[in-house]
Amino acid sequence: MGYMPTTATWTYQGRVITSIKDMPEGTYGFIYEVVYKPTDVRYIGKKVLFFERNKRLGKKALEALREERAKKGLRGRVPIKQKVITESDWKEYFGSQKEILALSKKDNAGENWEKHILQFVPNKKLLTYYETKHLFQHNVLESKYSTHINDNILGKFYRKDFIDLDIPNNLDTSK
Repeated sequence: MGYMPTTATWTYQGRVITSIKDMPEGTYGFIYEVVYKPTDVRYIGKKVLFFERNKRLGKKALEALREERAKKGLRGRVPIKQKVITESDWKEYFGSQKEILALSKKDNAGENWEKHILQFVPNKKLLTYYETKHLFQHNVLESKYSTHINDNILGKFYRKDFIDLDIPNNLDTSK
């Protein structure tokens, strides 16, 4: 019998994604849309596949590093931190928006959710670009009737700035 998820899993173009091996080689992160099916509430965001942290070295590790550097004839200050790369929480992730977090905890992230990967992205800069592009394409801020609950783009453009504004669409060519 095939893999039967008990909680919402990521899909990309109808294919279930359960591992980084299921993604294109060189993927840094992805743009996603989560959907809470009972109310059709949606959220678009970005997620990195790996966390990069600087871990402070302990006394024993620092001493070992000093000895190693001395044997090699290296001089100068010994670094007190080491870069550690670990896989992110992308498999269980639903989003950082408060309403999505509350709904996922209330629902225990079960069968009421759909998690779609919209696009795989190769680096950090393009991750931000493509998230922004998808947010504007889905008109998440301007439409009063949008089911997307994103309330800002890049921390510069906010939904509250568009409420009750009747701005004519100068790009409308249907006239």
